[in-house]
Amino acid sequence: MFERFRLFMRGVSTNWVGTLGVTLTTSAFLMFVFMELLRIAHVVTNSYVGLITYMALPAMFVFGLILIPIGWRRFKSATGMDTNDLLENRFPDEMIQNRRFGSNLLAMITLLTVVNIMFIGIGGARMLHFMDEAEFCGTACHKVMNPEWVTYQDSPHAHVRCVECHVGEGAGALIDAKLNGMWQVISATFNLYERPIPTPVHNLRPARETCEKCHWPDKFYGERIKTIESYAMDEMSTPSFTTLALKVGSGTGENQGTIHWHIAEQNEVRYLTTDTSRQEMVWVEVRRGDVFHRYTNQRPSATDEAGEAPEDKAMDCVDCHNRATHIYQDPETAVNEAFANGRIDRALPFAKKVALGAILTRYVDGDAAHAGIANAVYGHYRREAPEAIIAQADAMDDMVEALREIYARNIHTGMNIGWNAYPSHIGHDRGTGCARCHNPDLVDETGQSIPYDCTLCHSILAYDSKEPFRFLQPPVKEDPNYWMHIQLRDEFVNGATPYIPPGVAEADSLVD
Repeated sequence: MFERFRLFMRGVSTNWVGTLGVTLTTSAFLMFVFMELLRIAHVVTNSYVGLITYMALPAMFVFGLILIPIGWRRFKSATGMDTNDLLENRFPDEMIQNRRFGSNLLAMITLLTVVNIMFIGIGGARMLHFMDEAEFCGTACHKVMNPEWVTYQDSPHAHVRCVECHVGEGAGALIDAKLNGMWQVISATFNLYERPIPTPVHNLRPARETCEKCHWPDKFYGERIKTIESYAMDEMSTPSFTTLALKVGSGTGENQGTIHWHIAEQNEVRYLTTDTSRQEMVWVEVRRGDVFHRYTNQRPSATDEAGEAPEDKAMDCVDCHNRATHIYQDPETAVNEAFANGRIDRALPFAKKVALGAILTRYVDGDAAHAGIANAVYGHYRREAPEAIIAQADAMDDMVEALREIYARNIHTGMNIGWNAYPSHIGHDRGTGCARCHNPDLVDETGQSIPYDCTLCHSILAYDSKEPFRFLQPPVKEDPNYWMHIQLRDEFVNGATPYIPPGVAEADSLVD
């Protein structure tokens, strides 16, 4: 069998074109098998090797196949022989001699054709599977996608494949994604991509085809308690607590007036924005039965730009959860979390102030940041608290390491990604978020605005307080937040709408 194959390869290697085709095809096939064995054995796992195995080698194989008949045709034209004469000239008699089921040459051609089809099919399937892996998305174009890859690995969806959200299901979605991928390859090759890369919320599949495969809106219910720890800029980095009871809800039944009210089908919300950033609304309309009730923005800027606005859109999960996976932190939030997790020791004098100063400094690249953060921390304590250099050396080392990781995760100078380059629309602490719609400027024809009361979506159990659940404890009249304490406790305990007490006598009756 091997001898017949050798004779066949020699026969189709008619000239340099045919020889090149045979060489490329054979080499690509053998290298593919070898590389696939290495990957199965987990000897090679690098994504760049995968690019070669599943993209370059199949392409080389097909190119070689194309060259073989081209070489045969050129050889035929150069010699002036007909096909029968060429076959007799290039192959031994036993290969072209007719038998009961055809010649050995025909059998060899048939066998190799089947092998070629199987190779191309398997190679294509493996290529599609490889391109669906998160490692390919994050590392194949390392410079461009590295920021997304870094944040993806430290996200709530780190075990969800990129294609689950960015591609979706169905042949149409796959074709659209691959066509878009071709443009991405061209953009990366010729340096045509934007820096930073725009958030692709406009290209994502509808949430009902992606998010809701795992997140079941009908089963959203109850409240979720969230405590946010903040630290002051004083010497002790004094902590304070804001605790919220988030009214998650499902938008239906008893929980209809809660955060996820927007996602219930009977509460469909549509909007028109001034531009693709979706930061300012021209109008918002809400389904009420069979009709939509519209709220129009009264700000002149929204009215002036309405003619250039994109198409109106139905509200989706990503309109709020726009950074569900690739989450970039605000610098103060990141430092506060490092304190809360014990990575930065509050015993270091003015630790919060020093930490923010170190990471908010502009560095030319990651290497400069790595050295600069250490210089900022150690330099400050050498100047201001030399006694801490020895007594709290380990705590300082931990602080430096934590700040380096925070900086590396959030700042990518090569892609022009600095602090808050990708704001989150969840909440309203660091950006407009909920207030894009819930604000006094969006009003209906009667002048009624979209509700924007604080307790619409959450009960406030502590607000920059010394204790996490301060407002659930008995109020103290000497406390500056006395009245707010009463109102917010009553709202949480009794589900009442917060109010301003009309008089001290009436308010006193609420105090335990």
